[in-house]
Amino acid sequence: MAKVLAVCISEQKGVQKHPVTQIQVKSNHGIVGDAHAGNWHRQISLLGNESVDKVRHILPDIQPGAFAENILTEGITLYTLPVGTLLRVGETELEVTQIGKECHQGCAIRKLTGDCVMPREGIFVIVRKEGTIRPGDIIEVIA
Repeated sequence: MAKVLAVCISEQKGVQKHPVTQIQVKSNHGIVGDAHAGNWHRQISLLGNESVDKVRHILPDIQPGAFAENILTEGITLYTLPVGTLLRVGETELEVTQIGKECHQGCAIRKLTGDCVMPREGIFVIVRKEGTIRPGDIIEVIA
């Protein structure tokens, strides 16, 4: 069963995110209080813990949000989901809009490890149904 392990925000762009107890997501906006929110196609970022595991041999104490992901997941291979996939995450609904992204060459993870999984395995979504997302929430593919 797929679930949310952590939810993270940052108040500024270009920095790692930090875990919070919950996030509020709004249509045409993204996460309330997150610097990347706005009416665009990358409102929220998700990354699988399985992807983070690929660098844990180098960074064993890596924390949620280190890849600037808003939602750290477990039990779902995010990067295999086609653009347009609808996900129910807790009480919300999110639509996949992009798989991966161009990497910031100067990101902290790349500097430490020589690689970064977010550009290949992270996904981006927009909010289709507003609500709250918390660690432990179930993730379901609904369309």
